[in-house]
Amino acid sequence: MSDLNLWPIGNCQVSALVDSAAGLVWGCAPQVDGDPLFCALLSPVGEEGGPRGVWRIALENQVAAEQHYLRNTPILVTRLTDADGAVAEVFDFCPRFERTGRTYRPVAFVRIVRAIRGAPRVRVLLNPARNWGGRDAERTSGSNHIRYLLEGQPLRLTTDAPVSHVLDGRSFRLEKTLNFFLGPDEPFSGHVGHTLATMLHQTSDHWRDWVRGLAVPLEWQTQVIRAAITLKLCQHEETGAIVAALTTSIPEAANSGRNWDYRYCWIRDAYYTVQALNRLGALDVLEGYLGYLRNIVDAAQGGQIQPLYAVSGEPRLDEWVAEGLAGYRGMGPVRVGNAAYTQIQHDAYGQIILSNVQAFFDERLLRRATVEDFEALEKVGERAWAMHDQPDAGLWEYRTRTSVHTYSSVMSWAACDRLGNAAETLRLPERAAFWRDRAAAIRERIERDAWFEPGKRFGASFGGGETDASLLQLVDMRFLAPDDPRFAATFEAVERELRRGEHMLRYAAEDDFGLPETAFNFCTFWLIEALHLSGRSEEARELYERTLQRLTPAGLLSEDTDFETGELWGNYPQTYSLVGLINCAVMLSQPWSSVR
Repeated sequence: MSDLNLWPIGNCQVSALVDSAAGLVWGCAPQVDGDPLFCALLSPVGEEGGPRGVWRIALENQVAAEQHYLRNTPILVTRLTDADGAVAEVFDFCPRFERTGRTYRPVAFVRIVRAIRGAPRVRVLLNPARNWGGRDAERTSGSNHIRYLLEGQPLRLTTDAPVSHVLDGRSFRLEKTLNFFLGPDEPFSGHVGHTLATMLHQTSDHWRDWVRGLAVPLEWQTQVIRAAITLKLCQHEETGAIVAALTTSIPEAANSGRNWDYRYCWIRDAYYTVQALNRLGALDVLEGYLGYLRNIVDAAQGGQIQPLYAVSGEPRLDEWVAEGLAGYRGMGPVRVGNAAYTQIQHDAYGQIILSNVQAFFDERLLRRATVEDFEALEKVGERAWAMHDQPDAGLWEYRTRTSVHTYSSVMSWAACDRLGNAAETLRLPERAAFWRDRAAAIRERIERDAWFEPGKRFGASFGGGETDASLLQLVDMRFLAPDDPRFAATFEAVERELRRGEHMLRYAAEDDFGLPETAFNFCTFWLIEALHLSGRSEEARELYERTLQRLTPAGLLSEDTDFETGELWGNYPQTYSLVGLINCAVMLSQPWSSVR
């Protein structure tokens, strides 16, 4: 049975998820929102000819598999043991390193298999899928390669293993290191073994150099580094887009139908991602994303901005069901595309400006923001001003109802407030005053219309007393101070109504699919932050430590957790959840000065 014990590999162009027994069971090409050549995770139907959408390396009579990443890299090592004690190791990675002044990150997956002890017999099964799991990819072969005719971009496996054994899925004795390069459909240049060994070292060095540049907290360094590497893998570096997760349609709860495609760039999710990585000093992700945002803003021409876009920037993401895939554990549907792109979500305007504002202040950036950038952002600010008191679907993307959501309105306030800050540093006093006046007007409206007088606190929507976890963000957005009694009262209500033991719901009310059945991991981290800000720091640390116990063996989290069984659900790895892990570690850690 499938589970989320999955290990991501990638190079910011392509990625794959490797299961606990050295099987590549999810991965798309030529980019993260493409057609999955590996899709076994979502149960292809009609596999009479054998498993489809998988690349598995296994030993005959295999009895154990142990996995770990090479330190500070996304290079996975799987150690396989057979019943006779023979051992082999599999190294999995996607090449990424500097070459001729550019980052080499091809559409390619590398596997290196080494005999460690005894005489293991190995079987290599490579059967990519096409048409969203609908059929096997056609293939042709030569003496040292196999071509797989995938949609859009054929791939070629170059190997020094016996090609006929790979084609037939036949076991054979592992007597030397075997090398596999599944990449562009072109002749492989050089000795495959020597070249892939060099790529392994170059890729390892590249990632370790990147990690060396991170400003990590003293405590929980291993977890923070793994989360940061994985967030980096969620960026499509060619355009700068950051996807919400690497998968589609892992249900938010068993048989819930809450199956969504997260392989796109949500303005909101990406804002939180760059915010967390900024706290670690990973400016390359921010710089790439700001380039993506500038193109989105230009294309909008001062009009509506969608909640999400394809990694290419394509706005149309029509949602449909892939009939060739039965779903995770058979729990369909498997959705491709996401109809949320048609929704009205006004918080996006604030998140665009909050993502950009650092570029007006940060001297480290290769490209500082200019007056022209400010003028472009003013168009976004005008939309924030116009929409701050208008109904939308909200950050939780309700599909059948709208309200004037407090979170969206506060994001509009933040947009105007930060534009005022940017104008001041640009020495534009009239524009600074203009945007601060607008921020003050929005604040006055929120304090009046989002206030729930019976509870002496804020509600989640104008005129409503309901709670949702986004109210905990009022401090992070600097709308309220941590010691403001209004925040204390709001937090007390949110915790009382949404906390479920060690977990936090987004909201407790029934939505389009019924009552929530799982906790939202990002909201649990918001709870931890709020506990700390409210002076309950020991409780916050204890809850954080218990939350880390639910990490997968790869050190990651999905979107949701069953608050009764503790099982992870939802798309994986989820950027929101990893952002929360990083933010809480930075907030709760002892300072470096305590050990220096």
